[in-house]
Amino acid sequence: MDRHPLEIIRKLDPEFFESVSQVREFTFKDGALSVKTKYLIAMALDAAHGAVGGVASLARQAIEHGASKEEIAEALHVANYISGVGSVFTASFGLAEVIK
Repeated sequence: MDRHPLEIIRKLDPEFFESVSQVREFTFKDGALSVKTKYLIAMALDAAHGAVGGVASLARQAIEHGASKEEIAEALHVANYISGVGSVFTASFGLAEVIK
């Protein structure tokens, strides 16, 4: 995805967009959990919720923060255990262009 996924929200309601952006910045910073781990968790949650585009975007960001293919796969093991095989199919579609 070349454009920001919330571009429409930015145009529709800039104040709301800023609020959402602040929560994102607060969430995705190193703390007790690394940024990489947080992106892996978020990717697994998007897989569990059927968000193909989110899986792709979050996997890319996890990789940018040092995640390996093996770590991505293990995060999906957790999504499968908690949410079932549908999360694996969602992840497969989302990762098709990310993992070569």
